[in-house]
Amino acid sequence: MNDRVDGPGEITRAELTSQPDIWAQALDLPAEQLALLPAAGEKVLVVGCGTSYYVGDAYAYLRNDAGLGRTRAAIPSEMTWVDDDEHIVVISRSGTTADVVEVVERFRDTHRITALLGDTDTPLGRLCADRTVHLGFADEQSIVQTRFATTGLTVLRSSIGAAPETLVADGRAALALDLPADPATLRHVVFLGHRWGVGVAYEAALKVRESAGFWTESYPVWEYQHGPISCAGEHSLVWFLDDVPESVVADVRATGAAVYSNDLDPQANLVLVHRLALALALEAGRNPDTPPFLNRSVLATS
Repeated sequence: MNDRVDGPGEITRAELTSQPDIWAQALDLPAEQLALLPAAGEKVLVVGCGTSYYVGDAYAYLRNDAGLGRTRAAIPSEMTWVDDDEHIVVISRSGTTADVVEVVERFRDTHRITALLGDTDTPLGRLCADRTVHLGFADEQSIVQTRFATTGLTVLRSSIGAAPETLVADGRAALALDLPADPATLRHVVFLGHRWGVGVAYEAALKVRESAGFWTESYPVWEYQHGPISCAGEHSLVWFLDDVPESVVADVRATGAAVYSNDLDPQANLVLVHRLALALALEAGRNPDTPPFLNRSVLATS
């Protein structure tokens, strides 16, 4: 099933389809930029909201699994402690997210803080002026993040040697694949991931919710049978982003739901997810460039 090419969402479409080329730029960042990011052996705390938190969660799994130092991701409003020796990495496309600004202001005199930003002429850009990885080339006009998030993840993966040589090619392949289901027949989409793929699954579900106002769920793959599977049915699509355990697949198929997986990197799957989200939004008569009730940044603190 191919993408629709008419209607609103042209900004989102242009941004999401640019991702492989933008990732290639990210992989060519100067060494001095990557050197700002945590070194092996450092404890790391990644702070972000929404999409940025999910990117941080994926990076944390990758860095922990590589044995490079204890790494965790946190949402500012739920962050109850910070170790004295943690290198804090903040992620913000806008550079204005109030909760993240407050974290930097609180810890800037006691901790090493590095920022991944889409815009440096901002409060976070000024606070972290000497320790910013500037991803302005990946910034976006659409309210819904696509390429900034995946580019940030590309940089973080590259900094720990976890960006495969096939990543850009996989992104391009994701632009060429047929959509995994007809948007007109879907009522429910579930994303399943394992280890670092869990953060990718959460981000995938968020993109579909934001863009299309659609019923989506996301879980660690081995948790799906522990209750959530009861919602699956014939108009459901269950998308495995990495591991595809046959025992889980068999149970999903028994519900009547469609099962989807491919051989692409989980991050590259997000490109295909973005295309599905755009198609679902257009099917619902929504403009994914400007979803209702959303802004580019949350400026008021909780």
